[in-house]
This record gives sequence, C-alpha cells and structure tokens, in this order.
Amino acid sequence: MKRLAMSLLLALPFTLFAAEATRTLKGVSLPEILALEGKTLALNGLGLRTKVVFKVYVGGLYLEKKSANGMEIAASEQYKRMELVFLRGVSGEDVAGAITGGFEKNAGAGLAALKDRMEKFTKLIPDVKKGDSLVFTYRPGSGLEVQANGKKAGSIEGKDFSDTLFKVWLGEKPADKDLKAGLLGG
Repeated sequence: MKRLAMSLLLALPFTLFAAEATRTLKGVSLPEILALEGKTLALNGLGLRTKVVFKVYVGGLYLEKKSANGMEIAASEQYKRMELVFLRGVSGEDVAGAITGGFEKNAGAGLAALKDRMEKFTKLIPDVKKGDSLVFTYRPGSGLEVQANGKKAGSIEGKDFSDTLFKVWLGEKPADKDLKAGLLGG
C-alpha cells in the first residue's frame, strides 16, 4: 500500500506537467491537449505556412485520433480543429483568397456544390494582424465553426465543406508541403 501511495505521489508532478505541456514553433506555443465539448483533442502536429519568403502563420492541427494520413484525416468523422496563429498582418481578402484557391485545387468534381458555401465562408474571414488567430473546428453532425481571436464568426454546414477545407492543408495538393508535413507530425 505504501508503494502504491508513493508511486502515485511521484507520478503527480508528471501528470500536472503533461496537462500543461505545449509545443512551440516560431515563438507560437500551442497546448498539446484541448478539451472540447467533452472530447479530448491532441495536437497532431505544428507547421509553418510560408508564401514566397514570408512566414505567414503557424498552424496547429488537433484531432481526437492522431494520424499521419492527410486524406484520412480530412475525410474522418471526428472532432478536428485547425488553428492558425499569424506571424504578420494579412487582409481577410488575401486569407480567404488563398483558402479558396486551395478549395479549387482539392475539391475535384464537388467544387460546384461548394460554391455558395465558399462565398459565405470568405465573408467570415477578417483582416488579421500579427498574433491574431483563426480557428476552424469541425463538429460531427453540425458542420464547421469559424472563430477569429476566440470569437465565433459563423458556421458552415456540410461535412463535404469541412472535408475540402482540411484538404487545403492536408490533401493531395496542399497549400504548402512543409506545412502539411508538420501538421502530420513530421
């Protein structure tokens, strides 16, 4: 009994440390674990989005079930979250335009069915400055929520929309191959 009590006491600091663990990339720290509506999401990976030579944002991918397969993640029916923390100011129009371009590359034959929702989505993306965040959370059965700096900007219905959005970062034609590798744990 004494050994069990001693083992538990020794393990407690490690448990507390694990609960507060973070990963850092380019000065952006994200927690290893998130609690979301009774679900536990783990940080699958971190990556850096660059455009030409500019560092644009650090992205963090959270999943219920970690994976290294981007297409499986995009298609999965699980809570998943993509967090973008910006390293520079970018207009909402430019952010939305880049994501729309990724939709066009990754939607395939489903692009026409996504057009109206893509227009709604682009209107939810605000201008961002250094340190701002955009968060995209898929909830099974209820669609995709968009948050800007911790405030809900709106929602987009449909698993097909969410699947395509996650393909922008994780699909066959990702926006940035190095970002994809980081998000997949590489």
